[in-house]
Amino acid sequence: MQVFHRSTNVLSRVTLFGGLIILAGSIYLLATVNRSPWVSRQGIAREQPIQFSHRHHAGELGIDCRYCHTTVEELAYAGMPPTQTCINCHSQIWSDSPYLEPLRASWREETPNSWTKVYDLPGYVYFDHSVHVTKGVGCTSCHGDVDNQNVLWQEPSLHMEWCLDCHRNPERVLRPAEEIFSMGWERPSDQAEQGAQLAATYDTPSERVLTSCSTCHR
Repeated sequence: MQVFHRSTNVLSRVTLFGGLIILAGSIYLLATVNRSPWVSRQGIAREQPIQFSHRHHAGELGIDCRYCHTTVEELAYAGMPPTQTCINCHSQIWSDSPYLEPLRASWREETPNSWTKVYDLPGYVYFDHSVHVTKGVGCTSCHGDVDNQNVLWQEPSLHMEWCLDCHRNPERVLRPAEEIFSMGWERPSDQAEQGAQLAATYDTPSERVLTSCSTCHR
């Protein structure tokens, strides 16, 4: 005796394959959202407590990165400018601008500026600015053309494969020591050859070391 109607065969197939399609679609959707700028913050400008234009300071005025980011060559953290650094100029220039009142208040009250972090890596990721800049990696390789950004944004995705792509082939981004902090540096046509020579000069670690989990996760 037939217990189920023949149509249940079709229904079971539709349910089975439909469930698989929904599951696969859900996984794809979650992966897409997780890799989107909505999660990674890539390309999203971050407002600061004090209106500061990298385009004006680093681009138009040509101020060296190290004037504000004083520890970039020595420590893992590049450093943020204290109020004193800003007041050095702005006690004379734009000293009455309403845009700079938070800066003047910080100076009067002797409280530090609360800058909004733009490149905010997870706590389980170790990154050392000094190692990168002393090994030939320029500022713009990671931060993009900050001299053209009024409000700073995160240029790369900061996904792990972005880091690994560079660690597997660092020669393509290495530049001469005198060009590390140059905003206008462009890769030469023979970057592959020059990069290989620079890697030897900087004593760049092997790909095995650069791609080891413990290099970035400690």
